[in-house]
Amino acid sequence: MTTYAALLRGINVGGAKKVPMAELRTLMEGLGHDRVRTYLQSGQAAFDAGRGDEESLAAELGAAIEKQFGFPVDVIVRDHSYLAAIVDDCPYPAAELEAKQLHVTYFSGQVDTDRFTAIDQDAFLPEEFRLGDRALYLYAPNGLGRSKLAEQLAKPRVNKGLTATTRNWNTVVKLVEMTAAE
Repeated sequence: MTTYAALLRGINVGGAKKVPMAELRTLMEGLGHDRVRTYLQSGQAAFDAGRGDEESLAAELGAAIEKQFGFPVDVIVRDHSYLAAIVDDCPYPAAELEAKQLHVTYFSGQVDTDRFTAIDQDAFLPEEFRLGDRALYLYAPNGLGRSKLAEQLAKPRVNKGLTATTRNWNTVVKLVEMTAAE
């Protein structure tokens, strides 16, 4: 058995794409997953799976959500070791920052620096970002909602061909806790 987290992109935001967490847990249990638990209403679930890999589990869950709820949802699945490495490899002093200042964007695949060459990082200081393993760390001292850099990072040219979903630092840490062995 491997413990994973599923990150659902764009659900329960502004009244659109409603996926009640109780129904999501039931759906995931119906797919054969064990110890399914959710966090917040914004699309995080931890679960144990005895089969599949990150990509196949994400595709299976995405298809099941579309069948059950009638709309597509992008899903990224990552295992505990990956999630823990994201925390361990953070290039910013997370313990010294407020959770609203630090975010991680998880990508469905590897990202290279070429995607970001059109972004003049100096123009956005003190905001900044750094790349990690299928992830981007964003330091936004005034929060994500006020971040001009986050707007640039969300442009289609940056994310073309990839699913991307962003979580604040509290959620990043909680995902590690939720996927840790009991």
